[in-house]
Amino acid sequence: MSDIIQLLPDHVANQIAAGEVVQRPASVVKELLENAIDAGATNIKLLLKDAGKTLIQVIDDGKGMSATDARMCFERHATSKIRKAEDLFNLSTKGFRGEALASIAAIAHVELKTKEENQELGCAIKIEGSKIISQDFVSTGKGTSLAVKNLFYNIPARRNFLKSDTVETRHIVDEFQRVVLAHPNISFLLHHNNNEVYNLRSGNLRQRIVAVFGGKMNEKLVPINEVTDILTIEGFVAKPEFSKRKRGEQFFFVNDRFIKSSYLNHAVVNAFDGLLENGTHPSYFLYLKVPTNTIDINIHPTKTEIKFDNEKALYAMLRATVKHSLGQYNVAPVLDFNRDANLDTPYTYKSNTKVASVPKISVDPNFNPFKEENPPKQTKAVLPFKREKNTESWESLYTSSAAVIENEQEQLFEHKQEEKTQKTFQIQRKYVLSLIKSGVVLINQSLAHQRVLYEEFLESITIKEANSQQLLFPVKISFSSAEIEMIYTIKTELENAGFSFDEFTKASVTIKGIPVSVTESKITIILEELLNDINLEVPDASFSHFDVMAKSFAKTLSIKTGTLLSEKEQEGLVNDLFSCKEPSVSPFGKATFKTLTLNQIDNLFNS
Repeated sequence: MSDIIQLLPDHVANQIAAGEVVQRPASVVKELLENAIDAGATNIKLLLKDAGKTLIQVIDDGKGMSATDARMCFERHATSKIRKAEDLFNLSTKGFRGEALASIAAIAHVELKTKEENQELGCAIKIEGSKIISQDFVSTGKGTSLAVKNLFYNIPARRNFLKSDTVETRHIVDEFQRVVLAHPNISFLLHHNNNEVYNLRSGNLRQRIVAVFGGKMNEKLVPINEVTDILTIEGFVAKPEFSKRKRGEQFFFVNDRFIKSSYLNHAVVNAFDGLLENGTHPSYFLYLKVPTNTIDINIHPTKTEIKFDNEKALYAMLRATVKHSLGQYNVAPVLDFNRDANLDTPYTYKSNTKVASVPKISVDPNFNPFKEENPPKQTKAVLPFKREKNTESWESLYTSSAAVIENEQEQLFEHKQEEKTQKTFQIQRKYVLSLIKSGVVLINQSLAHQRVLYEEFLESITIKEANSQQLLFPVKISFSSAEIEMIYTIKTELENAGFSFDEFTKASVTIKGIPVSVTESKITIILEELLNDINLEVPDASFSHFDVMAKSFAKTLSIKTGTLLSEKEQEGLVNDLFSCKEPSVSPFGKATFKTLTLNQIDNLFNS
């Protein structure tokens, strides 16, 4: 029998490795940014075209590489971070396994320019599919510029699996935010299709968070700071009233590396116990410093999961620290929350120099409680049945009384008729019960209203021109740069829905008109929910934004569970629901109503 086991060619092995390292353009962005940070850069630029599919370029002012290192960095498992196996458990840098650049070069066109500070000329290398096309000496500035073009050009199947530009850009922005939040001392610039998305100057942690997420974030932050022998915690949590329905603004960093940990997240949520509304999640930016030999960061290819030696101790410390800060800054309720501030002792009376004076009591010795000061006046006795002599208007009095009696009888009769004809009933402010000939229909009021609003919005956006109401005073809303760009990309769809915009800046958007069905107080909520929904994995179709927008509007503006509906409102909801094209399901695929026939009801009692 002939031998069948053989070594894979290098280019095939590199493509297989690329499948583990590079899932999408955001993976390349993460690796290149981390390499720039490890190179000691103080200024880093990220340039993108077509959500990274056409171009991802990172330019830094780090220490650069020699010509030999520039060529070696594209070899598999080539690294400057590790010399022996023990080094894996004492890491203080980002990239360390030496797989990133080799994997990227296997599936893209790569152009590298780099120069060390003490050299007159730098080195330029071009690679296509792991093959070095050219290597030359060039005149370039100190640091490194690495451009990745035409990602997955030689693996079309992988390229076809990429999502829309909107979704891929969102993933890139997520990775970018994780890196820049871990390193507020470094300046970052992000350009997408020649548009500036972020221009972040070096500063402190609070300044970086506000610069990334917008000026509105500043008022939300509660500082966290705790130093122990095994753990240092600093950062911020957002006040409970600013909690969100999504988990977007939750960041854990361990030794300046972003991680995901459901265990530590549970500790933070536990610290907010009793302060959050149901279904909401706290926002936090927490930075943990631990000894490098107490963690293992090599348990996952993306290096976003870490194994701790003493997880239980970290959990307890994190929970206690967050809870302490919430109480220290008067965010959590205190025991004397019913205390009347008027009963507090004034500061001027707290010193010994002030002595309270004895109150004076005055007594009237001549006071007689039995003496009548104002005797009652004499009045004529009034006979109980004696009437006034003027009886001219007695007939009108009788007529008026008869009319009142007749009116009350009519109202009572009408009320009885209404009771007889009532066909809907509300149950627990959640369901509407409607009577039909064959039995009853039980309707979920919130899901039913979502279906009604969804079809109304979809029709107004795609078929007929939506009505818009102009605001007396335009509303200015703060968003992050990435959110502003996303709103701008769907500006046309929003205008079709009835929104009218006045001005776009890097940190805010001014709205001068809104759909008729939207109240001014709901504008921010609607746009935030819409951005969260668009961030989901939406298929790349021209219709998708309209559909997501209609679903988001319907979900935000629909009647919520717990809302009391009048009989007229109940009947209106039932009629509107069964006028829809798809009345049986909500926009999100949940059943809006269930039917119980008389036979089914009878069986409940016969079984």
